[in-house]
Amino acid sequence: MPSLLSNRLAKRMLRPAFSLVEQRLERATTALQADLDALHHEVADLRRQSYGLGLLLDHAGRDGHRMATATQLDTLVREVTSVTGASCEHARRDLTVAYRTVVALEALGVGRMAGSTSDICGKLATVPLLAPPSEEVLEIGTQHGLFAAALMRMLHRAGVEPRLTVVDPLAGAQVPTGTASAPVREDVVRANLTLCGSRSGARARLLQGGSGDAGVRARVGDRQYGVVVLAGDPAMAAVLSDLRIAEELAVEGAAIVLDGHGDDSRPGVGEALAKRVADGSRLRILGVVGATAFLRAG
Repeated sequence: MPSLLSNRLAKRMLRPAFSLVEQRLERATTALQADLDALHHEVADLRRQSYGLGLLLDHAGRDGHRMATATQLDTLVREVTSVTGASCEHARRDLTVAYRTVVALEALGVGRMAGSTSDICGKLATVPLLAPPSEEVLEIGTQHGLFAAALMRMLHRAGVEPRLTVVDPLAGAQVPTGTASAPVREDVVRANLTLCGSRSGARARLLQGGSGDAGVRARVGDRQYGVVVLAGDPAMAAVLSDLRIAEELAVEGAAIVLDGHGDDSRPGVGEALAKRVADGSRLRILGVVGATAFLRAG
C-alpha cells in the first residue's frame, strides 16, 4: 500500500492544513524578525548611552570608576546607620546626594578625589549625620582639595556654614591620575574649593607643610575643631602624631575621620589607632564606613 504522503488524494486533502502551517510559520518568522530588529535597535541605543556614561564615570583621571551599584549602596546604608544612628531612609538620601556631588565636582575640578566611590561617599554622608558641634573643620592631607570642597557642600546642606583649615605639603608634584596627572599646588586647591559654591571656599586657610612641622602646628592650634579629617601620611608614626593633634584640638563631641582604616595597603593606619586607643585616648571609636574609621571626641 502506497504511503499516505505519496497518495495524490491524501495530498489534496492535506494541502489546506499544510498551507495553514506555512502561513503560521511565516507569521511567526515575521514577528520574530521584528522582535530581533527591535532588540538590535535597543542594544545599539544602550551602547551609545553606555559610551556617554562611561566618559563621565569611568576610571580615566581618577583612582577607579564611579559606577555605583545597588549592592554598594545597600552596604553603605547599613554602615552609615550603624555609625550615626540615622534612619535607613535618611542615610540613603544623603549617600545619593554625596554620590551626585562626587560626580559633579570631579567633572568640573582639577585632579580627583582619592579612594573608592564607596569610601568617598561614605565619608561625605557620615560627617554631617554626626552633627558636628562646631563649624570649624580641619583637614590634614588634602591633595587637590576636591574632597574638602565636597565636604563643604554636604555640611552646607546640613545647615552648617563651615570654616575650613587645610594642612598639606602642597609640594607641586605631578600625581598620577589614570592616564593624566594634576599638580598638587595651592592655586589648584583654591580653584577646586571655589566649587563648593559659598564663601567657605574663598576664606579657607591653607597651611603649607606637614602636620608635624612646628610652624604649622602653632598656626593650626589657634582654635578647636568640630570636624577633623586625617588623610595625611599613612605611616604608623605619622598617624599616631595626627591622632594626638586631633585629641588636642577637637572640641567635645567632634567628629574625627580617620582615612584608610581597614585598607590593606595602609596597615599603619589601623595599627596606630589600635595603639592610641590601648594607651588611653579621649577619642571613642564609633565604627567603620567603607575604609574609614569614625571617632567621637569625649
